Amino acid sequence: MSNIKLIIEERPANIGNFMVGRLLPFREKRMVGPFSFIDHMGPAAMSDHENLDVPPHPHIGLSTLTFLFEGEITHKDSLGSDVVIKPGQVNWMTSGSGIVHSERTPEYLRHTDKMLHGLQIWVALPKALEQMEPEFFHVEGADIPAWEQDGVAIKLIAGEAFGQKSPVPVYSPLYFLELKSTDRQKVNIGDYLFGESALYILEGAIESDGHIFEPRQILIANDAKLCEFTMHANTTVYIFGGEPFPEERFIYWNFVASDRELIEKAKQKWLEQSFKPVPGETGFVPLPDPIKNIKH
Repeated sequence: MSNIKLIIEERPANIGNFMVGRLLPFREKRMVGPFSFIDHMGPAAMSDHENLDVPPHPHIGLSTLTFLFEGEITHKDSLGSDVVIKPGQVNWMTSGSGIVHSERTPEYLRHTDKMLHGLQIWVALPKALEQMEPEFFHVEGADIPAWEQDGVAIKLIAGEAFGQKSPVPVYSPLYFLELKSTDRQKVNIGDYLFGESALYILEGAIESDGHIFEPRQILIANDAKLCEFTMHANTTVYIFGGEPFPEERFIYWNFVASDRELIEKAKQKWLEQSFKPVPGETGFVPLPDPIKNIKH
């Protein structure tokens, strides 16, 4: 029997003035472990008059992870963080009770041709930490654990797996892995995984149970312990997952919570513009629909 429970295709979505491919949440699978949201940005070639501009917007109840393959983004937040993220680095922002941030093309690139390509991910916080104080961490690419195993180059971007631990300060048992192959290679890593698990194909292709899967798909596993597949030559995949939470999570816009009331309070707070502002920023993303129903 196949270990693939569900195949999710990218769907187009807008973030500010930028198109992305949305992978999670999906109507048949809202979360994988604690992972509640994944956007694939690009690859996008932008001319000297095109830039990424996502004005200040709020989050609660989650950590955001930004991981770029190409290009640069300036991250500013209400804690006073002002950092340019570059390929291979990790921006990890934990909203907790509430944080506001903006994402823009750096000033020194705004009048040049450039590329932008990467992943933006939300990881829900465990119930006991949903209202923690917000935090921000920036991790250099050189500090991400990387090794080769059975002909495959592996990076542990966040969490714990393979007896390794990423310096990204996660708050529940999870893993976010990059696997790269230059040659055709069989991969059997189920013994290193736990909880719920999914695989995203960035480039190349994989084979599983006689089927070939190509880029812009997420494959959800029935059982992480049965994670076995063949990577074609020049393939890159990302494997993410971990222990699911016992409580349901609700999502409205940029808010994630186990209690609808927390989301209602956050909506009202943003309508009143009483979140702590981002230093040096003006403008904001309006609440999309104050009376919109909260999604499971």
